[in-house]
Amino acid sequence: MNRTANILWLVTIYLFFYIPIGILIVYSFNDSKYSLVWQGFTLDWYRALLADTDIQLVALNSIVIGVLSATGATLIGTLAANSLYRYQFHGKKFLHAFVFVLIVSPDIVMGISLLILFSTLKMSLGFWTLLLSHITFCIPFVIVTVYSRLTSIDKNIFEAAKDLGAPEGMIFRKILIPLIWPAILAGWLLSFTLSLDDVMISFFVTGPEFEILPLKIFSMVRLGVKPEVNALCTVMFVITLLLVLIAQFALRKKR
Repeated sequence: MNRTANILWLVTIYLFFYIPIGILIVYSFNDSKYSLVWQGFTLDWYRALLADTDIQLVALNSIVIGVLSATGATLIGTLAANSLYRYQFHGKKFLHAFVFVLIVSPDIVMGISLLILFSTLKMSLGFWTLLLSHITFCIPFVIVTVYSRLTSIDKNIFEAAKDLGAPEGMIFRKILIPLIWPAILAGWLLSFTLSLDDVMISFFVTGPEFEILPLKIFSMVRLGVKPEVNALCTVMFVITLLLVLIAQFALRKKR
């Protein structure tokens, strides 16, 4: 009975999360522009997305920002995780704890703080401020992902490599990277997903000359949820789901 109750409780939770997404996907094929009543099946809204050059440009901006921010955050986060795991220095525990503080910190706090920083530095809001902000809030997630993988590695491997005369650079390239590459890939994919989906921080640090897809969707739904928005959100959900599946596959241990 306890096992059955647990399964029913788990199914209820998943249904609560995914039924709204399922409704959104279904209505992206609805042959009605404003009504929530099902009027028939159509692919017109997806064709409209393919023909909308403005949305294509905004989507390209989001992909560029996502790729660059994920790459920068993965590089910095991997080096930081390596330092936190292998080396001893003053303030190590504080820095390790501070990583989790950044993860749980509200997005609005980070967005406003970054806006104040860029205003103090007199940087015009646009591509570069958005890129730096996305790298900033993605780094902690990469650190946590890579560090969790590093904890499964025996530190004696690095000491043995040093005894054999291997310099730090060779240890990092020839030993460390091959052992943690699944976590690095997972961190990159997670960072790309977070960058692609971010609204709150991007709202504060981008300017009118550079628009990304989440902000475009946010501006579109102010006038009501139209089937074009449903279709666009469906495409984003499918892309995010694929990235999550790839990340999970990369983290899966080999037998």
